[in-house]
Amino acid sequence: MPDRPILVISGTNRPGANALRVAKVVEGHYRALGVPVQLFSLAEMPVEAFAPASYAVKPPAMEAIRKRVADAAGLHVVVPEYHGSFPGVLKYFLDMLDGVGGTPVAFVGEAAGGWGGMRGVEQLLVIFGNLEAYVFPQRVFIPGVGGKFDTQGNITDQGINDRLAKQTAGFAKFVKRFA
Repeated sequence: MPDRPILVISGTNRPGANALRVAKVVEGHYRALGVPVQLFSLAEMPVEAFAPASYAVKPPAMEAIRKRVADAAGLHVVVPEYHGSFPGVLKYFLDMLDGVGGTPVAFVGEAAGGWGGMRGVEQLLVIFGNLEAYVFPQRVFIPGVGGKFDTQGNITDQGINDRLAKQTAGFAKFVKRFA
């Protein structure tokens, strides 16, 4: 298992996002495996990171986030689908980083619709490839995500939960190859 944590990223800053609910499930699977893990929601991005001047000089709070990403053994990105793509805040977040070259990355797509976030993840594959990340080939897609949770935040669809568990175990091994 990796020594450094895997950073699970909830790929939106939308309040009450299903992406954050899914990210917490993924985090729980890593914890069950004894894999070091941290959770980061794009809702935690500092407001000052969105100022035009932040392209030239990153705000101190953004520097701390960039360090968390750089220190992670891998990134497990939970991607909601918005209008056939991924959220703009996720692209902006990637633009604010120094890059993720050489970093292993896994994806979970989720959406209210039947595609389960597949289109947004496919678009991100191009971006992460351009950033020279190492993409884990096993992806999980969750269609109809809003109806997949109980009141405690657990996924009620056992097939999806099993796929998430298999993906986290596989990604932990994949990350270890790059340590």
